[in-house]
Amino acid sequence: MENRFTGSTIMITGGTGSWGQELTKQLLLNYAPKEIRIYSRSELNQVKMKRAFDNQRLVFYIGDVRDKERLNICTKDVDYFFHLAALKHVPVCEENPWEAVATNIIGTQNAIEAAIQNNVKNFIDVSTDKAVDPYNLYGVTKACGEKLVIAANNNTTSTHFVCIRGGNVLGTNGSVIPLFKEQIERLNEITITSDEMTRFLMRIEDAIALLLFSSMHTYGGETVVMKMPSCRIIDLAQVMINRLGNKSTKIKHIGIRPGEKLHEVLVSKYDARNIVDKEQYFIILPNIPVQTIRDNYKKTDEIENEYSSLKKPMMTYGEIESMLKKAGWLASNGVTNIEAYLKTIDKETLENIFQKEGWIKQNS
Repeated sequence: MENRFTGSTIMITGGTGSWGQELTKQLLLNYAPKEIRIYSRSELNQVKMKRAFDNQRLVFYIGDVRDKERLNICTKDVDYFFHLAALKHVPVCEENPWEAVATNIIGTQNAIEAAIQNNVKNFIDVSTDKAVDPYNLYGVTKACGEKLVIAANNNTTSTHFVCIRGGNVLGTNGSVIPLFKEQIERLNEITITSDEMTRFLMRIEDAIALLLFSSMHTYGGETVVMKMPSCRIIDLAQVMINRLGNKSTKIKHIGIRPGEKLHEVLVSKYDARNIVDKEQYFIILPNIPVQTIRDNYKKTDEIENEYSSLKKPMMTYGEIESMLKKAGWLASNGVTNIEAYLKTIDKETLENIFQKEGWIKQNS
């Protein structure tokens, strides 16, 4: 894969989240960036991440995407901008609608303007399958964010703006998998909203591969999605019960939550007429004129219908179990990536980290 990141400065909003940590790890391991800026609101999460990575190329900035001035200052001299920050829990957005708008729409526009003002080369916005035919407020705000990002290509020639749509990433914040695991361990039951519900599933490594592909193989104006497997949530629950529960573990039906959809869609029936098929990815071209699209895409493909999580075939029990096992979710007492990393650090290295942070004095 082409490496555009050597010697570059990279900005990641929401960088202490699951996506941000994995993106940072892959950039440090496989590429050679000059600097990675982690921009987020949580002081605690930044401290944890700083200790875990212990890398001088990481620079941490406390800030909110709602704060346009702060965001603009922190984006100075940035080459690549990954916009991951969002309020993404569906019920939380339903109950706090203006907060969702302020972060997911106004915050995204602030990030766009900061990128343009600082002549960022490439801006990647992380959207969601819930932005397609949105039913809940979270999906509506992310759909608006997509429109803002794609349209931004017509306001500048120095920055290329691209969106990606993700599915449900195994084990990330807001994922049902850690919830099911905790319910089994503490309550010996799993709560299910509907036996009919289906979702796309992707590993965190695949999510970051999608980000990196989109930053290296697009021109500006595209929305990129990964062809990913889907499963019935009831099957996912049953696999976790089979592996982590016992004969007494129950499934409790609680009904669909506010704003929740039975099935998700990554490519709508309207998008399906205007895509480019790239093996494991679909590149969706915009419905507004964008010069970079005209210049670089002479031919489009078409799929028969929308790309929905209801598509056949669904993942089997064996396929679900294999995916969960590879991601480490079928081991008892599972820990987060950072906690797992900390457990592998030897005493001397840990003491060095603590000394840098000022938690212990040298020779103490």
